[in-house]
Amino acid sequence: MTLLYLVRHGETDWNRQRRIQGSTDIPLNDTGRAQATRTGRLLARRSWDAIASSPLSRALETGVILADAVGIDESDIEIVEALVERQYGAAEGLDDSQLSQFYPGDTPVPGRESRDEVAARVLPALVSLADRHPGASLIVTTHGGVIRTVLNAVAPESPHHTGVPITNGSVHSFRSVNGSLQLVAFNDPIDLESLSDAGGDLLDQNALEERELRS
Repeated sequence: MTLLYLVRHGETDWNRQRRIQGSTDIPLNDTGRAQATRTGRLLARRSWDAIASSPLSRALETGVILADAVGIDESDIEIVEALVERQYGAAEGLDDSQLSQFYPGDTPVPGRESRDEVAARVLPALVSLADRHPGASLIVTTHGGVIRTVLNAVAPESPHHTGVPITNGSVHSFRSVNGSLQLVAFNDPIDLESLSDAGGDLLDQNALEERELRS
């Protein structure tokens, strides 16, 4: 069994402005760095074997901050391309009002990656990562859309996949057993403590994710 603690990156200016980021590479702001530092203090209670990260700078910088907190050399962070955020196509860069103006209601957004497409690249990548580190405890810095997809796929009947916020700097823990991912179901105090009111929730920051979940 390998433990995978998925950490959402800290805040960016686009998060604060409620602009959809997706695959656009927006860096952390100072609040985001503080959020990552707070998460690092939580994770430093445990022993960790490795860190993997999405290639986008907001996730990678979060990983670097966590690496410093838990005593892992930042040069050892493994970049996993498949853990990049969901692509939102023509909606990237739009805020709530612009999204409603250009793509009201259920209007299709050109170039948006479907949830199934995200799952098809993310789930095998996480299982492969676990297989490369059997029996290890891993930190994985990634994105809200990715974490939401994993929750939907792994625990579709659990209230955790809809009722638990995915805030900046939050931790969501899974285990990989025999090639299958399982939700640890938030019985880990680090998960619970990481859900800080100081971190913005994915659904408040991304109107497309909110629209999809409520539909």
